[in-house]
Amino acid sequence: MAAKVTIVNNGPIRIEGEFTIYDAEGNSFGLSGRTVISLCRCGMAENKPFCDGSHGRRGFSSECKARDLPPPLPKF
Repeated sequence: MAAKVTIVNNGPIRIEGEFTIYDAEGNSFGLSGRTVISLCRCGMAENKPFCDGSHGRRGFSSECKARDLPPPLPKF
């Protein structure tokens, strides 16, 4: 199943399905077979990049509505 990514209003980025998460050096996080994970979007989680609910305790507010992006700029 392809991964589904949902931006939760006032909350995290939720990923469901089959996926792998890598750090900046290309190492994969051990997800212990999880097929659902939430990534921190507020920057306050103690266990980044994973959500720990800090957004709710600290009043993080952000709503993202779906929209079409413009075409990518040409690469020179």
